[in-house]
Amino acid sequence: MGLSLRIFSFWLLLFHLNSLAQSLCHDNERFALLQFKESFVINKQASGDPSAYPKVDSWKPEEENGDRCSWDGVKCHKVTGDVIGLNLTSSYLYGSINSSHRLFRLINLEWLSLADNDFNGSKIPSGIINFSRLSHLNLTAANFSGQIPSEILELSKLEDLFLGQNNLMELQKPNLRSLVDKLTNLKKLYLSQVNISSSIPHILVNLSSLTELSLEECKLQGDFPTKIFQLPNLQYLSVQHNPDLTGYLPEFDASSPLQQLRLGYTSFSGEIPNSIGNLRSLSHLDIHNCEFSGTIPSSLSDLTKITSLYLSRNKFSHELPPLLRNLTSLEKLSVSDNNFSTQNSLSLSWISKLSKLTHLGISKINLVGDIPSWLMNLTQLQFLYMGNNQLTGPIPDWLMNHNQLLHLLLQSNQLTGHIPSHIRNLTKLYGLGLSSNQLEGSIPASIIELENLQFLDLRQNNLSGTVDLHVILHKLKFLQVLAFSSNSLSLVTKTNIRPEVQQLLTLGLASCNLNEFPNFLHNLDQLETLDLSSNKIAGQIPQWFLNQSVHSLLSLNLSHNLLTGFQNHLDFLPWTRLGILDLRYNKFQRPLQVPPPSTRIYLVSHNNLAGEIPPLMCNLNQLKALDLSYNNFSGRLPQCLGNLSYSLSALNLRSNKFCGSIPSTLVSGANLNMIDLSHNELQGRIPRSLANCRRLEFLNLGNNQISDVFPSWLGTLPELKVLILQANGLWGVIKDPKTNLGMP
Repeated sequence: MGLSLRIFSFWLLLFHLNSLAQSLCHDNERFALLQFKESFVINKQASGDPSAYPKVDSWKPEEENGDRCSWDGVKCHKVTGDVIGLNLTSSYLYGSINSSHRLFRLINLEWLSLADNDFNGSKIPSGIINFSRLSHLNLTAANFSGQIPSEILELSKLEDLFLGQNNLMELQKPNLRSLVDKLTNLKKLYLSQVNISSSIPHILVNLSSLTELSLEECKLQGDFPTKIFQLPNLQYLSVQHNPDLTGYLPEFDASSPLQQLRLGYTSFSGEIPNSIGNLRSLSHLDIHNCEFSGTIPSSLSDLTKITSLYLSRNKFSHELPPLLRNLTSLEKLSVSDNNFSTQNSLSLSWISKLSKLTHLGISKINLVGDIPSWLMNLTQLQFLYMGNNQLTGPIPDWLMNHNQLLHLLLQSNQLTGHIPSHIRNLTKLYGLGLSSNQLEGSIPASIIELENLQFLDLRQNNLSGTVDLHVILHKLKFLQVLAFSSNSLSLVTKTNIRPEVQQLLTLGLASCNLNEFPNFLHNLDQLETLDLSSNKIAGQIPQWFLNQSVHSLLSLNLSHNLLTGFQNHLDFLPWTRLGILDLRYNKFQRPLQVPPPSTRIYLVSHNNLAGEIPPLMCNLNQLKALDLSYNNFSGRLPQCLGNLSYSLSALNLRSNKFCGSIPSTLVSGANLNMIDLSHNELQGRIPRSLANCRRLEFLNLGNNQISDVFPSWLGTLPELKVLILQANGLWGVIKDPKTNLGMP
């Protein structure tokens, strides 16, 4: 055999061996993908995207469709055929994942997305270190939990890292500084809702390649490094929903490529610099619910590309600059809840030039006058918020021609007249808020034609007439919030019609002349907030009502009725998530019922309750306000009530028959703001533990049988404003000459 022939045979053998190796490798990839598929179930609840579908359904064994490169979501290298990309976003995948999955044998992966699936609280497996070539990793909204593993920090080629919307995930050991220090090639970093609980490291300003940064709702704290705003390639920056994060806006350069800046719900403060007008690429600016002050600079009018501008809930003063009318691309404008000087609604007529507006928020800005007619020009409006102003006059009929409206809020004004019957024209409306006005007349029958309504709030008006609640609940089947409280309405509730509405979350029927529990409550098992106060409901709370909303009810107000107790004489109330329970001003006679441990506010004053405080009340370790005043309780205050002192801010035991001494543990809480133990039969001395209550503003120990030297040491409490010690047995001087302590 000649030399050339031997060389050719050698290369042929190498080619064959290489082909065989590649074939084996590709078989391993196929098996790895199929094993990955089989380890999960398809569950339509696992993905939230309406366009989701099970991509792995196209993955078949070799005899059916073995070419993995043709499978949905799989991408292969054009030359080697290796799997280099896997996109299983929104694929209905449900199940746990760990490092033993063969998925981690796909060592050639450069692009991986498992976003919008449900991995059942799994931790990100350490096996991810095998993907050393990865440049894109997306695990957004995939229900991962626990600490982000240090192995991710070894993926040095990562350019895009999306781990947000996994609210059980944390980045603490390693921390954010470690991540930024290691992954120096990052261009996009999304960690929203990951628990970071630290300050933002200054080293982040070294990521000059960064184009997008999202650290929303991460429990960030401390000062925000201002140089991050000036990163040369940064286009998207969001740190909103971090209330303990402070900072201010720097001077902006004209070369800045910023397109979106989101700082809402932080503690950023100071003034908006005039140089903000240099951000000519800015399309979205959100600084609502911050601490910004001063005037809104006219230079904002230079942001001609801006489509969304949120300035609400700050401390801006003076007036809105009319030059903002130049922002003709604006679609969303919110300036609500600021300290603007009082202005007539006509003075904002320049807003009518913003013809593309779909969202307008001008609530709580000291607006006076009628609902402005210039709103007629904004034909694209979908959201109109004008509440908490001083608007007067009737609701104009022309407003009912805005048939694109989805949300109309006019609450807390001084509007008069009737609710227009033409409200039926707002067929797309899902939110209507007209509470706290002076509207009168009946609720128009046409309101039941708004079949998309989810939110209907007509509280605190002068509305009258008869309302058949069953018709409303039958027609408005998407209602989640319904509030008719504090009008002069008569409600029809007796009928066997089963309401169509199933997802009602909030129901307000205070002061509606009810004399019994509405029977349609039988069918509302998702109710979270119920207000039946100030009615004429008498007798016992029926057993069927106690069985409703056991796992959903958060707030219950039955105050100012004629109720005498709970049927079957319950010692424990059944609602497992209840946070607020108000039973004041009734005729409850049995011993005190113990609410669930979740209770934060428990109000039972002005009843006929008797006996001692049950020791199980001491288990309410989330209780912030307890009011047992004006009853017939007796006996000693349990020592274990001191368990509540860490959470309590308000304690009112006034006008009962409690005796014995005041437990020192009960009045030692650092959060206590108000204590009223007056008009009892308490004896002994004033506990010195009160000196620990540094936030105490109101203290009433009057009309007891306390015998003690005058407590001049109470003068050391820095917030104390009201002190009542009358009708006891105190003696001595009010100011101690030795210590020089006295009342400030």
